[in-house]
Amino acid sequence: MKNRINFGPAGNPLGFNGQTVDVCDYIRGLGLNAYEYQATYGVKIQKPSGLKLGENARNNRVKISMHGPYYINLSAQKEDVLERSIERLIQSARAAEWMDAYRIVFHPGFYTKYTPQEAMQRCKGAINDLLEKLDSLGIKKFTFAPETTGKRSQLGSLDEIIEICRSFPHFAPTIDFAHVHARGRGCVKGTDEYHRILSKLEDELGEMVKNPETLHCHFTRIEYTDAGERKHHVLQEMEYGPPLEPLLEVLVDGGWNATIICETPFLEKDALLMKAVHEKILEKKGV
Repeated sequence: MKNRINFGPAGNPLGFNGQTVDVCDYIRGLGLNAYEYQATYGVKIQKPSGLKLGENARNNRVKISMHGPYYINLSAQKEDVLERSIERLIQSARAAEWMDAYRIVFHPGFYTKYTPQEAMQRCKGAINDLLEKLDSLGIKKFTFAPETTGKRSQLGSLDEIIEICRSFPHFAPTIDFAHVHARGRGCVKGTDEYHRILSKLEDELGEMVKNPETLHCHFTRIEYTDAGERKHHVLQEMEYGPPLEPLLEVLVDGGWNATIICETPFLEKDALLMKAVHEKILEKKGV
C-alpha cells in the first residue's frame, strides 16, 4: 500500500487574509492537506469557531493539528507554574476536541535546577494529574504530542519524548527534525541519521507511530549554537540543515504515513516545495 505524506503550514498561510474558520478552503486550494492551528500565545478560540474550523477541515480533507501554548513547563519548580501549565493543556484538549485536531503539540518543559531524570519524574507526575483532571471533566478525544525540543536546556530529547509517550495513554510524539538537528549541534546529516531516528521510533513505539498511524513531524532549516536552536530559515537557504530530500526518501522507502508541518518563515511556499520534492521522489521510484 502506498504511504501517505501530508504537507501543510504551521499557522495561517502568509497569503491568507480571511477568517481562520475558513483557512482550510485556502490550504486545500493551494494543493496542501495539513494545517497546524497555533495557540502558542494562549488558547483563545471559542467553541463555535472551533466547531466551524473542524467542519472546514473535514470538508476539505485537511488533517488538522494544534500547537498548544508556549507557556507550559511540566517540570517547573514552582507548583503554581505546574498548575497553570496543566490548565493550559486542559484548555488545549477542550479546543482540540471542538476542532477535531488529531494531535496537540506542546513543549514538555525545562531542566532548570533538576537533573534530566528529576525533570522527567516531575513531568510524569504533572501528566498523571493532567489525565486525571481531563477524565473528571469528561474530555476524552485527544492525543497529546510532546515535541522534540531544540535547546539543550529543555526536556525533550528524542529519548525523553519516547519515554513520555511510552508511559501514558493518549500520547504520541511530534518529531521536529530541525530541533533534533540543532540540539545535537548539526547531527542530522542524511539518510543514515533519519533511518536511525525512524527505526528507533518504530522499535520503541511500534504502531503508535507506524501504519496505520501517522507520524507527526515539523520541518525547517535551522541555525544553531552550542546551546541549541537559534533561528528558523527557509528551504532555499541550503547552508543550513537538516536536509529535506533524505528524510522524504527514508519515509517513502519505509512505508511511513506522516504529516509534515512546515515551520520555515515561508510557511505555505515551503510546504509546497516539500510536496514537490516528495512527488519527484515518488516519480523517480515509480511509486
